Amino acid sequence: MNENWIQVGRVEDIPRQGARIIKTSTGDIALFRTVDDEIFALRDQCPHQGGPLSQGIVHGKKVACPLHDWKIALDTGLAVAPDIGCAARYPVRVADGVVSLALTPKSSAGST
Repeated sequence: MNENWIQVGRVEDIPRQGARIIKTSTGDIALFRTVDDEIFALRDQCPHQGGPLSQGIVHGKKVACPLHDWKIALDTGLAVAPDIGCAARYPVRVADGVVSLALTPKSSAGST
């Protein structure tokens, strides 16, 4: 399956414990960077009321939505219990510090 990989910048272009937005024809994707330099990508929309996840605070492998403090797991896109919902997640590759993003969302039930 063609996942439409695009290069989106370098790891250091994404703030630690923060995000950078990638605009696409199907909507914004937020690239997140953890304190350990892991990179994750989610649709920039909380499953609760559509809040901008890119404006949330990253802690561990979760981001807190700035609207109602829902916690979303960066590796699965799933809301942390007791909340229920899922933000679409996108595959990411890092090679020699360059970040590439697949524009095809991955199922939360599948493997990373």
